[in-house]
Amino acid sequence: EGVSALGEVLQPSSPALFLQASPSARSFQLDYEHNCFRKDGAPFRYISGSIHYARVPRPAWRDRLLKMYMSGLSTVQVYVPWNYHETLPGVYDFTGNRDVEAFLDLTAELGLLVILRPGPYICAEWEMGGLPAWLLWKPDIKLRTSNPAYLEAVDSWLHILLPKIKPRLYQQGGNIISVQVENEYGSYYACDYGYLRHLLGSFRALLGSEVLLFTTDSTQAEELRCGTLQGLYATVDFGPGCNVTEAFGAQRRVEPKGPLVNSEYYTGWLDYWGEAHASTSAAWVARGLEDMLQLGASINMQVSPFHQLTSLPWPGADYKDQYKPVTTSYDYDAPLSEAGDPTEKLFAIRTVISKFQPLPVGPMPPATPKYAYGRVALRKVSACPEGCTVPAWHCSTAQHPSLSLQYADLLDVLDVLCPSGPIQSQFPLSFEALKQVYGFVVYHTQLPWDVPDPATLGAPPRSICDRGYVMLRKEYQGTLERDRQTTLHVMGRTGDTLDILLENMGRISFGANTSDFKGLLGNLSLNSRPLSNWLIYPLAIDTAVQQGWPHTALPKSSSGGRVGPAFYTGTFETPGIAWDTFVKFPGWSKGLLWINGFNLGRYWTSRGPQQTLFVPGSVLHVGQPNNITVLELEEAPPTPVLLFLDQPLYNRTLGCSTMATE
Repeated sequence: EGVSALGEVLQPSSPALFLQASPSARSFQLDYEHNCFRKDGAPFRYISGSIHYARVPRPAWRDRLLKMYMSGLSTVQVYVPWNYHETLPGVYDFTGNRDVEAFLDLTAELGLLVILRPGPYICAEWEMGGLPAWLLWKPDIKLRTSNPAYLEAVDSWLHILLPKIKPRLYQQGGNIISVQVENEYGSYYACDYGYLRHLLGSFRALLGSEVLLFTTDSTQAEELRCGTLQGLYATVDFGPGCNVTEAFGAQRRVEPKGPLVNSEYYTGWLDYWGEAHASTSAAWVARGLEDMLQLGASINMQVSPFHQLTSLPWPGADYKDQYKPVTTSYDYDAPLSEAGDPTEKLFAIRTVISKFQPLPVGPMPPATPKYAYGRVALRKVSACPEGCTVPAWHCSTAQHPSLSLQYADLLDVLDVLCPSGPIQSQFPLSFEALKQVYGFVVYHTQLPWDVPDPATLGAPPRSICDRGYVMLRKEYQGTLERDRQTTLHVMGRTGDTLDILLENMGRISFGANTSDFKGLLGNLSLNSRPLSNWLIYPLAIDTAVQQGWPHTALPKSSSGGRVGPAFYTGTFETPGIAWDTFVKFPGWSKGLLWINGFNLGRYWTSRGPQQTLFVPGSVLHVGQPNNITVLELEEAPPTPVLLFLDQPLYNRTLGCSTMATE
């Protein structure tokens, strides 16, 4: 044993620490005398990485976990997003990709321990930090506090989730060694100790008295004051570049004894639309990791350490002086990339770990195979061009690019996207008032008077949440955007139709207050005169596309042009393989992509930095056409084409003052 820079006894890093004891002796505890964890009575420290099962296609779970294990990690940290499982009040989904029990069982099969983060708030750059948006259907609710309405919903959820967890606790013969309560609560405005005490009581009642419960906060004194509670072991989070001794000194001010723990060591950082792609050097990350391990600390590596696939509606947003939605991709310069590829950073981490404990025997599993399927055109035709005799899927030949069409302008298919019909209201209603959780809503009215000269169409401050695509007489006029452009100039005549397609770009996942209501939150006005008599269409686009629309619909040509919200479709076949690929959107502006009904997320080519969307091979078909559906919100290119590549492009920012290189 040695002595750390903080004057503590270092725990040995011996393979013996990982030997299983008999079931009757299984324990995982804090040792305040020797400042370490004890697993089955022996000193222990973990080296862990975060993984989001909700962001990894289920067929890839084993591959990603095995790569984490072969990296030298003993442990994985697993987030459970409440809103991913309780999609509506009392409606639960634990099937398919949401089968958290199957994922946890797979971690055990592969010999990995688990640190569980069940929330109820998890952050994770996830929509509303994992809290369900339907909580906001009660407009006076106070999230993450002792508010009775909030606690009632939390308790109901925990009574569903935690009984699934208890049999998998280490003391019960499972592999879950500790459970985090809430997340970085000190950064939240409420500082409600009653709320933390309530959670502590609920977790103890449902998981028992033996499981190790802990909190995580930054090293700021005020955040540690509000985020910690007696009975919950306090850990900290910080990234490379911090003075490790000082950072753990902050933990020592609230936990004078016990193991040093960095629960979120940032190996990268998140990307925002319109800003440069974040990157952190492998050498910098490795140096910080080694410094912490030399102090005997336990560490979890955070921010996309190990694979990311994000499908709508799940990306969240931050609020830092203004609303900042995060990109679709969660690959923020990750050690294990979005497609599951080991990177230079991963091998640098592995090398550091090998200095402190033996690595598993065997090679690192290779990168997943990729395929550049090439060019697929999405054209405004309703049938194969005259004279074409080849099958549709051969349309990437020189004869013409693809059998495809622009199916319709969005406003022409409201009957499909809102089958229940519109809601009438004198003034606009929020998504929450409409019980619309995610996606889009169309607000429709008519001009009540002639507007022969340009008039200002505007909204009160902070009432466009988050982007509004404005159509007058079904012609696209421009965009209103939260914390940015909130007025447009329009002209028209009495009775002209005015439609605003409102997009939820993701609820705030981190910030002072996560009560992030969506839609038109105030009334639109024309030259300061309020507009009224609205027809409001909550759209179920995802449902329609998942059910096969528009590919199962009769082909039709659109009356519109390339500008404004419209759907484009196309098909392609794979050459006998279904490998991972990346889609690029040359000349497109902003929208969404589905392949075979699977929502692959947002593209925002005109703003960046992300320029491609990851397509896992498990989404693709072999031997039959793959259906592509694109909803372009602003303007399609003159020749609508998608490019399928064998590598991603994350780092090209067009919509901000800092230009990143391609």
